[in-house]
Amino acid sequence: MIETRKGINHIALVCRDMKETVDFYTGVLGMPLIKTVELPDGGQHFFFDCGGGSSVAFFWWKDAPAMAPGIASVKDFPYDAKTAVGSMNHLAFHMDEADLEASLDKLEAAGVPHTHAVVNHDDSQMGVAKDMHEGVFVRSVYFTDPNGIMMEFAAFTKDFTPEDVRHEPARMDA
Repeated sequence: MIETRKGINHIALVCRDMKETVDFYTGVLGMPLIKTVELPDGGQHFFFDCGGGSSVAFFWWKDAPAMAPGIASVKDFPYDAKTAVGSMNHLAFHMDEADLEASLDKLEAAGVPHTHAVVNHDDSQMGVAKDMHEGVFVRSVYFTDPNGIMMEFAAFTKDFTPEDVRHEPARMDA
């Protein structure tokens, strides 16, 4: 077995404008730019420190394929959040629960599209609850970056136990 429990080194995404992306990740999200690379094909690859030894990296190419909402990215969260097999649905950053409310104000002040309330995820049929209760396992704020990538600030509210794993994995052919 390969040891993979040291965390994520980085996730690599694609942006439409590197300057706009640098301004957003450094200025709005406060992630230091830690490495830049000029690629031999004229592109760029930049890395941002997102804490805990992990990075968010972006590729940029002048001739990159166009955005594909509803295929490669979320089209309209929470109403149409499905994305294609092999795509990235969203990227969640750990945040302390006490900081979630303040993040809403900061996103609003920066003009970033976002949910206008903290979302309480639970095991109900809808998967969310209006109010905090003992069944809420994660609280979230969702927003999009300048590239249309859905992001999340997430705070787990409980430690998981074996009882939290109770669903059989679905099969395409079933």
